[in-house]
Amino acid sequence: MKLSVVILNYNVRYFLELCLRSVVEATKLIESEIIVVDNHSADDSCEMVKTLFPEVILIENKDNVGFSKGNNQAVRSAKGEYLCILNPDTVLPEDVFVQLLAFADAKENVGILGCRLVDGTGHFLPESKRNIPTPYVSLKKVTGFTKEYYANQLGEHEVGKIPVFVGAFMLIKREVYNEVQGFDEDYFMYGEDVDLSYKVLEAGYDNYYNGTITAIHYKGESTLKDAVYARRFYGAMQIFYKKHFKKNILFNLAVWFGIRMAYVASREPKPGNPKVNHYILVSDTMAEGLEKALNKKVSVVDEIQQVKPHTEIIFDANILSFKKIIQYMCDNQINRNAKFKILSKNSTFILGSNSSKNRGKVILLE
Repeated sequence: MKLSVVILNYNVRYFLELCLRSVVEATKLIESEIIVVDNHSADDSCEMVKTLFPEVILIENKDNVGFSKGNNQAVRSAKGEYLCILNPDTVLPEDVFVQLLAFADAKENVGILGCRLVDGTGHFLPESKRNIPTPYVSLKKVTGFTKEYYANQLGEHEVGKIPVFVGAFMLIKREVYNEVQGFDEDYFMYGEDVDLSYKVLEAGYDNYYNGTITAIHYKGESTLKDAVYARRFYGAMQIFYKKHFKKNILFNLAVWFGIRMAYVASREPKPGNPKVNHYILVSDTMAEGLEKALNKKVSVVDEIQQVKPHTEIIFDANILSFKKIIQYMCDNQINRNAKFKILSKNSTFILGSNSSKNRGKVILLE
């Protein structure tokens, strides 16, 4: 088997469904399997997978075992030559695996492969490619200077070697993953992807970023102004330094200060709620229940020509490919005036996000 796609889910049932729709399309030409590990979700994620995707291998945990343990659990049963570690709040273009697997097979000594990630507004996420967070680089990030934290030496659309990738999308040979013993289970949330990237580099492999392939990552994590996120982020970095760097008193002080400041300024980012004057559905017919759910008049078009300011565009995935949807979202002439949602294929909901700081919004059409 060529590929095992591993998705760790926790309480994001509708994002998981949209993700799986895109993964199914992206694996049609590849001998592959899809494994979903559910960390004891309180929603109906597991029932949805069983009903809509019976071919998917579902592992139902009785507790939330965290990111590292959940992914390692899936990999132990995986059969693919390659693994794709994937977040459930991602949407993939149909050619992502055909392109990246061909790229990987053509390279010698390949470690992890990453691609260009954009948020729900179609804008590039700089964490798609990162440098090794040495104490010096992390100290600068703590104080708000993030230029060296992100791998700006390589353009977002370019292809080249990059040290660190985000755990939302990582393609890696299963034998390399096992050689470095997978995700370190000392991490519960945050830092696991940094640690794995670093271990693969230390084992002598090359990590590659391919900016010609773009996927959506709705993301939705809190900013450093949120105390819980700050504690987890800095705590993960402390684990990373204990494992891979010498003790750094200055950084430990900066961590303490950063967490204290996060508590002082603690607030969850408010969901984006932009003004919308125009609603457009890109489809060949009006979706049943859409206008009622939005309580707005919606125009139906089969192609986007021109977009007025304050427009919300809803893409019908029954008609449009995911690759075409992503291309529309990344068009600067479009995304400067519009926000986006996707009508999932064979489903009765739309979802999207107006900010990389918030999970986004799901609207049921029933």
